[in-house]
Order: sequence, then structure tokens, then C-alpha cells
Amino acid sequence: MDKTKLKAYIAWIAICIIWGTTYLAIRIGVTDLPPMLFAGLRWIAAGLILVTVQRLMGNKLPPKNEIKHLAVVGIALLGIANGLVVVAEQWIPSGLTALLITTLPFWMVGFESLLPKGPKFNKYIFFGLILGLSGVFLIFGRDFENFIKSDYLIGALALMGAVISWSLGSIYSKYKKISVHPMMGASIQMLIAGALQTSLGLLLGEHTEFHLSQTGFFAILYLVIFGSIFGYASYIYAIQHLPLSLVSTYAYINPIIALVLGWYFLNEELSINILFAAVLIFSGIMLVKKGNAVVRRQNKV
Repeated sequence: MDKTKLKAYIAWIAICIIWGTTYLAIRIGVTDLPPMLFAGLRWIAAGLILVTVQRLMGNKLPPKNEIKHLAVVGIALLGIANGLVVVAEQWIPSGLTALLITTLPFWMVGFESLLPKGPKFNKYIFFGLILGLSGVFLIFGRDFENFIKSDYLIGALALMGAVISWSLGSIYSKYKKISVHPMMGASIQMLIAGALQTSLGLLLGEHTEFHLSQTGFFAILYLVIFGSIFGYASYIYAIQHLPLSLVSTYAYINPIIALVLGWYFLNEELSINILFAAVLIFSGIMLVKKGNAVVRRQNKV
């Protein structure tokens, strides 16, 4: 194995581990800091560092006609989706949050199928959606009456908004190609999303509740360095040198790490019920991916 390939595999392993730990860091951070300012400061700090590094490496800033596209994707993915994840983790355990975020392919397939040239449903996608949604219902349906009366409902609705926004932003990004370097584009998206979240936090009066404790500081620092900069750089490197089908398996590993870390450090529930729900959701995702692969092969014929 050559050095480039080895580095790519190391980058993939880093994604699997690092992005699985970010849910714990967010959960810890929102116990001390208000959600929008916590999220916004993370992205602004990461964006400034990345822009500086990219400029030193000689990469150009995006042209004006591409900034609006970067803004749409950045606001949808980081501003709204990630912001709502932070909001949700005020009430939803970090492990469950990571597990529910893995339902993202269901939403993406559903929305993309509405497009004129989008993939159409087949038996694999249909049964995959049924399995995945059964897993979600198993998590929240076991005590439905208390669930709808609790703050869990707010958190669940926030997560639903997060996956919808991430799906729409991802689909937009797929059909709107840009020429700017991926890392430079990501840094601009971080700055735009961070500015939006910080502004919203100030409008909501979160600055009156903002008291940067040692725990909150280290949560932001960890998310900036590892979650945003090192994690995203590893992702970009991995997808350039490894099959996307392999790199995308991080989505199966992240929630497992998040569930274990939440259970170990924060005493979050890790029951047979949750593990079975995870199996249903993962099985559903695999079927949806198989269905998409079938659609792609049919389109090539």
C-alpha cells in the first residue's frame, strides 16, 4: 500500500472516530452555553482559521457569483441543520441524536425523488424507508404519551428540521457545481453560518446567559480543532483517494461511538431497545443505498 492510500485510510478512521465524538462535545457544551452563540462561535473560529490557512496555501477566495451558492449550502447545512442539532441536544441524549441523524438518506431520497430527473422509488428503497422509520418509532413510540408532553418533543422536532435542512442543502449542492477549492468553500460556508447563528443568538438575548466556563471553552475548542478543521480536512482527503462507498460508512460508525460515549461519560440510556432500533435504522439505510445503486445502473443502460 502506497503512502497516499495509507494516509487516506487513516483519514477515514479519523472521521469515523472524531465525528462520533462531536455529539458528546455538543451535549457537554449546551449544558453551560446558550445554543446559537455556542454554535456560531465554533463556526466563526473554524472559518477564520481555515480561510487563513487556505490563503497561505495560495488558494483563491471564491468569485462573487459563487458566494450566493456557498451561502445557501452553508446556511442550510451548518447554519440551520447543525444549529438545530445543537438546540436538540439540550433535551435529546447525544447518542440518540447521532443515531437519528443517520436517517438522513431517507429524507434525501424522498426529496430528490420529487425532482424531474430524481431517482424513483423501487422495492429496496420502499422497504428501507419502512425499516428505518420503524427504528425511529421504536425509540420514541415506547412511551409516546409522555414523549409528546415533554421537552423531548421539541428536541425531536428540532432534529427533524435538521435532517430536512441538511437534505435540501445537500441536494442543492449536488446540482450546483462550483469551481472554488473545497476547503476554501467550506471555510466561507462556516463563516456565513457562524455569523448567522451568532446574530440570531444576540437577537434572542443569549448574550445575557453567556458565561464561558472552562467546560464550555474546551467544548468549543474541541469542536473547532477536531470536529470542524481536522475532521473536515480528513473527510476531503479521504473522498479524494478512497471510494465514496467506503468513506460513507463513517455514518454507521459515528452513532455507535456516540452511543457508547454518551452512556459512559453522561450515563445516557443504552438499552436493548435502542440497540435493536439502531439495527433497524442501519438495515434501512443499507436497503436505501442498494435501491439507489439499482436506479443508477438502470439509468446507465
